[in-house]
Amino acid sequence: MTTATTTQHLRVLPEVFCVERPADEAAALAARWIALVRAPEGVTVVREADERTDGASVERWKALYGGDTAHVLDLPGMLAGLLGPLAGAGVPVFVASTYDADLVLVPAGRLADAVAALRAAGHRVDG
Repeated sequence: MTTATTTQHLRVLPEVFCVERPADEAAALAARWIALVRAPEGVTVVREADERTDGASVERWKALYGGDTAHVLDLPGMLAGLLGPLAGAGVPVFVASTYDADLVLVPAGRLADAVAALRAAGHRVDG
């Protein structure tokens, strides 16, 4: 059995994102999004914040991307290795995973706390 590496390499993506459940699914699909999940209760979209969210009471998120330490699906503990330190620091998260890596979003105002917690846990965070 393969186990997760103890250290992961993450980078902070430069964009600011919002997480939403749009009423108009067709518009959401046409928008510029980074993650889209369809579930029985509807579609959840992670997209760049823009003029539609400027001034709105929509929470802004920053993304930590683990693509530099891509992993196969059956490698246990990769996401837990990131979420444990963030939970310990009281940082909320929203996660979207791909076949190879995880996209961990944290509230934009908590990015410094998230980076500090991940680095303290031994992870490398760029950006």
